[in-house]
Amino acid sequence: MSKETGALAQIQRQIQWNRLIAVVEEQAQTMIRTAFSTTVREAGDLSAGIFDLEGRMLAQAVTGTPGHVNSMAESVGHFLKKFPAHVMKPGDHYITNDPWLATGHLHDLTVVTPAFRNGRIVGLFANTAHIIDIGGLGMGPEGRSVFEEGLYIPIVKCFDRNVPNETFFDFIRAGSRTPVELEGDIYSLCACNDAGAKRLVEMMDEFAMDSLDELGGYIFDASTRATLAEIAKLPRDTYRAEIKSDGYEAPVTLKAAMTIHDDRIVVNFAGTSGLSNRGINVPPAYCRAYACFGIKCVVAPEVPNNWASLLPFQMEIPEGCILNAPHPYPVSVRHVVGQLLPDLMMGCLHQAVPERVNAEGSSALWNPPLRGGSQVSGQAAETEDFEIITFNSGGTGARPTKDGLDGTAFPSGVRTMPVEATENVAPVIFWQKQLRPDSAGAGRTRGGFGQVMEIGAKGDAEFAVNAIFDRVANPPKGRDGGGEGAAGWVGLNDPNGTVLRTKGFQIVPKGKHLLLKLPGGGGMGDPKERDPDLVKRDVEDGLVSLEAARAVYGFKSG
Repeated sequence: MSKETGALAQIQRQIQWNRLIAVVEEQAQTMIRTAFSTTVREAGDLSAGIFDLEGRMLAQAVTGTPGHVNSMAESVGHFLKKFPAHVMKPGDHYITNDPWLATGHLHDLTVVTPAFRNGRIVGLFANTAHIIDIGGLGMGPEGRSVFEEGLYIPIVKCFDRNVPNETFFDFIRAGSRTPVELEGDIYSLCACNDAGAKRLVEMMDEFAMDSLDELGGYIFDASTRATLAEIAKLPRDTYRAEIKSDGYEAPVTLKAAMTIHDDRIVVNFAGTSGLSNRGINVPPAYCRAYACFGIKCVVAPEVPNNWASLLPFQMEIPEGCILNAPHPYPVSVRHVVGQLLPDLMMGCLHQAVPERVNAEGSSALWNPPLRGGSQVSGQAAETEDFEIITFNSGGTGARPTKDGLDGTAFPSGVRTMPVEATENVAPVIFWQKQLRPDSAGAGRTRGGFGQVMEIGAKGDAEFAVNAIFDRVANPPKGRDGGGEGAAGWVGLNDPNGTVLRTKGFQIVPKGKHLLLKLPGGGGMGDPKERDPDLVKRDVEDGLVSLEAARAVYGFKSG
C-alpha cells in the first residue's frame, strides 16, 4: 500500500468513526425525545452505545452517565450468553434490570437490539435508562434483599420480530405504581435502538461496509495504544487512599491501593467496609464502572471510552466488601456509595499527578424520591397519588487552576432537573431552590457551591421522602491545604429545625416542607493565595459572607 493510499484509508476510518459517534448520539437523543420519565427526559439519566457481535463496546453516546455506560459495557455479553447473535432476528428487543447482569439496581432498564443489513446481523445496540418506579418498596435503602426492591426482570424478549410480548407487558404494568410511564419508557428504549440501527445501515451503505470488523479493529487498536501511552507517563508506584461515607447502619470506609504498572493500572479495595443489611451495597460491575471513570478522567480523558480503552484498568474487589455485593443483597441506592469512587481514585492519583486532580466534591446525587396521596396518608389523603424523583447536586471539588462547579453533578453527569418539569407532573411545589451561601470549601481555587431546596406538596398536604443522601457526617475534603466543603443537611422547615435521617422512608407532616441543604465542594490550595478580586466577587454576589471572607481569605473590604 502506498503512503497516499494509506493516508486516504486513515482519513476514511476517522470519518467513519465520527459518523459512528453521530449514530449513537442520535440513538440517545431519540430516547430523550420519546421518554416518559422525567429522569430520562429532563435529567439525561441514561446511556447508549453500539457493540460488535462479541459484545464489545465500540462507541458510546456523549449523552449519558459513566455508571450506566461502563457497567452496560459488561452487560451485553450476558445478553449474548442467553441469546447468541445467530438466533436474533430483525425486530427483536431484549430487556433486563438484573442488577448483576446490567447496571446495578432494578430501577435501570437495559435493552439490547440487533442491527441487520441485507438480512445479516452486523452489530448490537444497547441502552440503559433510569425509570421512576419498578414497584416494591420504591427507590430507597429500606429493602433487606433485592426481592423487596421491585420487579426483577431476567433477560427476556420484550419484542419478538416487532411484536410486543403481551405477557411481559401485563406483568410490568401490574407491578408498578406508574404503569403508563414504565410501559412508555420501554417503548422509548426500543425506539432509540431502532433509530441507531437505521442510521448504522445508512452509514454502512454509504461506505460500502459489509461489516464493522475493520472499523472496530481500528477503534480498538488506536484506543489501546493511546491509553497505554498515557499510562506510561505516570510514575510507577502503589498509592493508597480512603474516603468515608455516612452509610446506613454505620459509617462506611472505602479503601484503595492503586498500583501503576507499565501496561495497566490495578486497584485493590482491600480494607473496605463489609456488606450492609440495607440497599447501599454496590454490585461489582457498578464499582468497576465508576472506579474506571475516576481513573480515566485523570489519566486518559481524551481517549474515547470503549472496550479497549477500559481494559488496562483492572479492579480487585474482595468478597464480602460493600463494593462486591452478591445476589440477593439489597442494592437499590448503590449510587450513594458508588459515586464516591472517583474521589477515591483521585485520592490515589493526587500522589502521582497532583496537578491533574480535583478536590473532593458532593459526589453522590441528591435525588429525593417523593411519594404522596393515599399510599402515604390512606383514604384520607388530601392530594392525588404521586411518585416522583428529582435529580439535584451539590458543588464539585475545586480544580487545580479553576473553581469547582456550582450545583453540578460529578461524577454522574446528569442534568439538574428544572423545578417546573417536576411540578408539571406531580402535585409538589418547590418553595426555594438557590445556591447555598458559604458552602464552598475555601482555597486558592474554591469548591463549587451547594444548593438549598425547600419542597412541599400542594395544599401543604402530608407526603413522604425516601431519603438517599450522603456527605452529611462526612463532608467533601479539600486538597493541598484547601478547606472542606459544607456538610449536607436534611430536615424540615419548622422553627425548631427538625432533623431527618439522611437515609430511609420518612413522613413530612401536613403543613411542613422538606428542607435540603446540599454539600459544597472541597477547596484546593491555601485560601490566603486566592485572588482578592475573586473573593470580592463572591462577597458581592452574596455567596460568601463578609465575615467568612475576612476570617478565611484575609479579605480586606473597602
